[in-house]
Amino acid sequence: MRAYVSFFKMKFIHGLQYRAAAYAGVATQFAWGFMYIMLYSTFYSSNPQNAPMEFSQLSSYIWLQQAFLALFMTWFLDNEIFDLITEGNVSYELCRPLDIYNMWFAKNCANRLSKAILRCFPILIIAYLLPKPYKFNLPSSYASGILFILSMVLAFIVVISYSMLIYILTFYTISPMGVRLTLVMIADFLSGGLVPLPFLPEWLTKYIYLSPFGSMQNVPFRIYSGNISLKEASFAMVLQVFWAVVLIVIGKVMISKTLKRVVVQGG
Repeated sequence: MRAYVSFFKMKFIHGLQYRAAAYAGVATQFAWGFMYIMLYSTFYSSNPQNAPMEFSQLSSYIWLQQAFLALFMTWFLDNEIFDLITEGNVSYELCRPLDIYNMWFAKNCANRLSKAILRCFPILIIAYLLPKPYKFNLPSSYASGILFILSMVLAFIVVISYSMLIYILTFYTISPMGVRLTLVMIADFLSGGLVPLPFLPEWLTKYIYLSPFGSMQNVPFRIYSGNISLKEASFAMVLQVFWAVVLIVIGKVMISKTLKRVVVQGG
């Protein structure tokens, strides 16, 4: 365990060095967040009665989404791992006396956390200073704030576990682009990355909420904004724990079988 913690610290500190990219990301994500809010404000002005979320809740959802983009967007993958697999350099990883799944898991956590920490606070502070109803709001209650933090951790684990499956499936393909694009687009849509899930048809969302995609950013952001009750939030967090365990077990079984058959060509 100490080796994985050290590996995590090393990658985390390395990620904190890219401050220029972080500043550019803050500007980009703030612009996208403001654009999304303006787009939804047009929708709300024409038909506010049928909206599934209050506009203030939606504003908080969008600002959280932009602030923690690096944590929950499944397209935020590590190209270095794909290169290791496709170029055959994964053989060097296998020589290390470490579990490759745990090592890549720690690396992904460190990369995402370092980028999110550099970007989240400026975005949330600026968004909090905006006028109502476009501003970022404080949580509806202390209980919501506590559950939000716990749910954030669980959602983060679910996202990393899902991303690990994408890396593992790359072992079976010549190019990672097909698997990567397919699984990323499915996850981004079904997790609420493109459109918040309450805006989708109810006949579809009742299945999405039970899937691993519904346990990603959808749960913590809706808990924070007060869009779901504390009872519903508790059930959703139980599902998050379930899917985190299931995806990790599946990933470990898959990579164990994959590494027994992997062939590295070249020298």
